Amino acid sequence: MGAEAQALEIHHALARLAHLADDGELSDYLDMYTEDAVWETPAVESTATKADRRSGRADIGEGASARRAGGTQGPGSATRHVVHTIDVTVGSEGTATSVSYWSFYQKTTTTPVLAGIGRYDDTWRLTGTGWKLAHRRITLG
Repeated sequence: MGAEAQALEIHHALARLAHLADDGELSDYLDMYTEDAVWETPAVESTATKADRRSGRADIGEGASARRAGGTQGPGSATRHVVHTIDVTVGSEGTATSVSYWSFYQKTTTTPVLAGIGRYDDTWRLTGTGWKLAHRRITLG
């Protein structure tokens, strides 16, 4: 498969991650990550989210579960992650990087509020079941 087709698969994976964060099953969301993935975010004042660094799929799952329990994301939270302005670079031997901008909306069932905007710096790894997120660094602004 050529680099262009692989980049398109990563575009799809980015969209699926956003959809699953908002409305999907947690197990499906976590399946998008490698077992040894790293997920990093700064503090987000608008959602009262503290800076966090998670290592491994299980730890990432604990963080996602906490955000869902707190109502800041997940089914029923009326939130939307919107990913756009995506640039993918496919490397050698089943690796790739992507840079994308994100917008995060709250109160989407009434009067949507833009609660945050920033950038994802992602590293991807090709596995037997497709591209998986190996490292996500989230920045604001």
